[in-house]
Formats: sequence, structure tokens, C-alpha cells
Amino acid sequence: MSTTVLGGVLGLALFVFGMRMVVRGEAPGMIARSFRSARDAGYYHLLFGLALLIYVGGLHLRTVVAGQAAALIAMALVAVALVRFRPRGRGPTRKA
Repeated sequence: MSTTVLGGVLGLALFVFGMRMVVRGEAPGMIARSFRSARDAGYYHLLFGLALLIYVGGLHLRTVVAGQAAALIAMALVAVALVRFRPRGRGPTRKA
């Protein structure tokens, strides 16, 4: 299995997983605790999956400029996911 096929499969899996969370409005327990809402968790995974699919698809475009544009779009999606839908922090730790 080539790296691009694996990247495409993982991107598709993340995209579908995120879409399922957005549509159903529920997230698995561990993921739900890490995000403010199931919607945020869904969009976070959806955007990462879409970015991975766009990046992998851009690797197979014929022109260099189109591939670079795909990489920039993928990076923009990841930036949106990290800034807008990032998991919440654990907060300050308490020492005994």
C-alpha cells in the first residue's frame, strides 16, 4: 500500500467520522470530553480529513502551481480547525 493511498484512506475516514459527529450531534466519550461540544469535535475531524484529502489529491495534479495551491488550501483548513475548533486544554494542574 503506497503512502498516498494510506493518506487518502485516513483522510476519508476522518472526514466521514467528523461528518457523522456533525450530523448526529454526538461524539464518543473521550472525544466529547476533549471538546466544548460535539459540533466542535465533528468540525475539527471533518476539516482535518478534508485537508488530508486535498493535500493527497494535490500530489497527483500535473502542474506544480496546482499542487502548491492544494497544499495551501489544506494548510488553511488545518489552521481553521486548530484555531476555531481546537480541543480545550486541561487547565491548570493541581498539586497535592
